[in-house]
Amino acid sequence: MTKNDASASATQFLAFIVGKEELAIDLLWIKEIISYSEPTAVPLAPGCIRGVINLRGSVVPVIDLATVFKLQPTKVSKRTCIIIVEVSLGGDKTLMGLVADQVSDVLVLQPDDIAAAPSFGTGVHIDYLLGMGKVQNKFVLLLDVDKILTTQELVSAAKLSQPAQAPAAPAHG
Repeated sequence: MTKNDASASATQFLAFIVGKEELAIDLLWIKEIISYSEPTAVPLAPGCIRGVINLRGSVVPVIDLATVFKLQPTKVSKRTCIIIVEVSLGGDKTLMGLVADQVSDVLVLQPDDIAAAPSFGTGVHIDYLLGMGKVQNKFVLLLDVDKILTTQELVSAAKLSQPAQAPAAPAHG
C-alpha cells in the first residue's frame, strides 16, 4: 500500500466534549461550527430540543446531546458552541444544531484505529455509536449521526425547521 492509499482510507472526525464524554462526528456531516447563542424556545418541543436558531434565513433546531444521552443539560460557558450538521430525514436535507461544551480537535483515524463499540461502560447508547476511536492511550466515542438524529424525538425536531403548509383552498366548481 502506498502512502496515498493509506491516507485515502483515513477518516477525519471532529472531536468535542459533552458532559464528561469525548465524542466525535465524521467531518462529512458537519457544515460549520458557530458560537452559542440562546435558541428561541419552541412550545411543546421534546426535552432534548433547546429551541431554534436563525442561520442565514434557515430555521435550525438545536439539540442538546447531553439530554439525548440522559446526562445533565449542557451548562452554557464561553466555550459552548453549536455544531451544524446536515442530515437526510425523509429524503429531505435538513440542518440541525448540536450543542457541545467545547470542540477539542480534528482526529484523523485509520480503519485500524476504530474498534467496535462495547455493549457497556459508556454514557451513550450503543446504537448511537459507529465505534470507538483509539487516540493515543484513550478512546473517543464515534457517533453515528444517522441514528442519533433519526430517533422519533429528533424527527419531530426536524419538522420545526420546515415551513408550515397552508391548508388547501376548497375547489370551486
